[in-house]
Amino acid sequence: MFRKNLPLALVTLVIVFSMLLSACGKPAEEAKALSVGIVLPTKDEPRWIQDETRFRDALQAAGYEVEILFSQGSSAKEKENVEALITKGVKVLIICPQDGTAAAAAAEAANKAGVKVISYDRLIRDTAAVDYYVTFDSVAVGEAWGQYLIEKASGTGNNLFLYAGAASDNNAFLFFEGAWNKLQPKIADGTFVIKNSSEAIALKDKATLTRDEMAKIIGQVTTNWDFNTAKGLAEANLTVATAADKGTVFIVAPNDGTARAIADAFAADKDVTQFYITGQDAEKASVQYIIDGKQSMTVLKDVRTLVADAITAAVAYLEGSTPDKTTTYNNGVIDVPAKPSAIVTVTKDNVKAAIVDSGYYPASDFTNLP
Repeated sequence: MFRKNLPLALVTLVIVFSMLLSACGKPAEEAKALSVGIVLPTKDEPRWIQDETRFRDALQAAGYEVEILFSQGSSAKEKENVEALITKGVKVLIICPQDGTAAAAAAEAANKAGVKVISYDRLIRDTAAVDYYVTFDSVAVGEAWGQYLIEKASGTGNNLFLYAGAASDNNAFLFFEGAWNKLQPKIADGTFVIKNSSEAIALKDKATLTRDEMAKIIGQVTTNWDFNTAKGLAEANLTVATAADKGTVFIVAPNDGTARAIADAFAADKDVTQFYITGQDAEKASVQYIIDGKQSMTVLKDVRTLVADAITAAVAYLEGSTPDKTTTYNNGVIDVPAKPSAIVTVTKDNVKAAIVDSGYYPASDFTNLP
């Protein structure tokens, strides 16, 4: 108890000093500084919600504070998110850019503040302010699509429809490059006939395309990673295609969300009797589509592996070392060090082993699992 005649100012000073002592005595973990900041493109695609969950669980288990923000399809919002994380004192920034080139400004702001920048899944382009790139082998993803379609084709004159991701995403070019690596020789020899890109037809005899040449093709077949855009483009292609352009068709779809939208459009066309369609990300809805025979394949890019690799890189920087590298990716200014993560092709034949037995998803998430 304070004495009644103790001056009020002294009482106040004692109370404030007691509060400061109490705050200083709080457990260290409550006062722990934010170590890692993560910026992902959008909450509107299942893929990025997967990544958010895996990141949060893994970093908390590793004992590091983390804040995860979403750019919601806006490069301006992305930069705001990065600036907010810099203000909060992050030491490592993991960022999956909405637009690879536009993200350069955000990376440079982080670099200037002494923050290590890890480009995640998509490469930040046209800047030296990128320390490391965590990615799956995107060219290998496209090659897996091409190889799958080749194995399903027989004879010549097989109808081929090409679709791509967003031209703002460097990965869209790498995926397409991989698909072209495998398919181009089979286009040149007549096994496949392209039905929905005049630019691709004009370049069908060229084994290696420049970025500008790929951009011209992607400009005609881009889905912008948007389901409605993909469905609308597929329907427009089918509207102008003749019955002879349909029948059995082979479709390069750039990811699972667009694959389902494109597959639905082709399935609804009475002149399409059978189709083979690619995908990637092993989204739950697409795994069910594969089980049901509505989608042919997907490429499992196990987010657990990618997240683990990103965390390993982040921890290396936090501990004052550098992460391992096995290759580099040129972003237009520098060769960014990287160690690509492994991928798995998933079809109905191995869906249980690849998806359920591996622990990626539980069997209870699906019906009629083979």
